[in-house]
Amino acid sequence: MTVRNEEFELMVEDMTTDLISLVMEREGLSMPEAFNKVYTSPIYDALRNPDSRLYFQSPGYVYSCINQPNATNA
Repeated sequence: MTVRNEEFELMVEDMTTDLISLVMEREGLSMPEAFNKVYTSPIYDALRNPDSRLYFQSPGYVYSCINQPNATNA
């Protein structure tokens, strides 16, 4: 399945929003702390790579990868 760039960007944005919410909820972090955790995690870099196809996964699955030692191999 091929995803247009606009669709990819929207999917990444939606996933990022969901991840920030999950981090805040599950880890009790403030919004700035959650933003920092998500945006500086290796999983965010992987999510921004269309070849990873992480944007097709559920937010819960991608969240579970954030704290994994080998997160970029998700």
